[in-house]
Amino acid sequence: MMFLRWGKRFKHGRGGVRPNLEKALDSFLKGAARGSTLAMVDAGLVFWEMGRKDKAISLYLKAAELGILLDSVIWEFLTCKAKWYLKAAAGGYVRAMYNVALCYSVGEGLPQNRRQARKWMKRAADRGHSKAQFEHGLGLFSEGEMVKAVVYLELATRSGETAAAHVKNVILQQLSAASRDRVMLLADNWRALPSSH
Repeated sequence: MMFLRWGKRFKHGRGGVRPNLEKALDSFLKGAARGSTLAMVDAGLVFWEMGRKDKAISLYLKAAELGILLDSVIWEFLTCKAKWYLKAAAGGYVRAMYNVALCYSVGEGLPQNRRQARKWMKRAADRGHSKAQFEHGLGLFSEGEMVKAVVYLELATRSGETAAAHVKNVILQQLSAASRDRVMLLADNWRALPSSH
C-alpha cells in the first residue's frame, strides 16, 4: 500500500511532491511486483498515458487474473466510451470530435477506419482544436497537400502547439514565396466553424 500511495502522490503532485510520472510508475511497479492489483492497474494507466498500450494491457490482464478486472470489461468500457464520444461529437462537441478521430484511427472502441478518422479530425480542426489542427496538418502533408498542411500547422502553432512549428518550417522551405504568402493570408483570415464547446 505504501508504494501505491507514493505512486499516487507522484502522479498527481500531492503531499508536497511535484508531479513526476517516471517516479509514479516506479512506485506502482514496485507495488505490482509485491502483488498489489491496484498498483498493477495504476501502473497500467500510466503506461497507457505514455502510449505503451501493450505494457498497460499486460498489467490489466495480470490484475484480471488476480480477480480485479476482466479483459472483456476493459473492452466494454472502451466501446461504451467511444460511443459516448461519437454521440457528443455528432452534437457538436469539438473535444469529442477529436477523440472520435483517435478512436477510429487506432480502432479503440470503434472499428479502425482511416476515412472516418480523417473526417472527424478535420471537423475538430476546422472548429479550432489545436491538436486536431496539428494532426490534420500532418495527415495533409503525408498526402502531399503542402499548402493546406501548412495552413493547419500554422493555426496549430498559433494555438500553442510548438511541435507544429518545426514541421511547418520544414514544409515552408519547400514552397515558393508566393505559396508562403498565400498560406499566411489563409491562416490570417481563418475563422473557426461554430461548435457546441
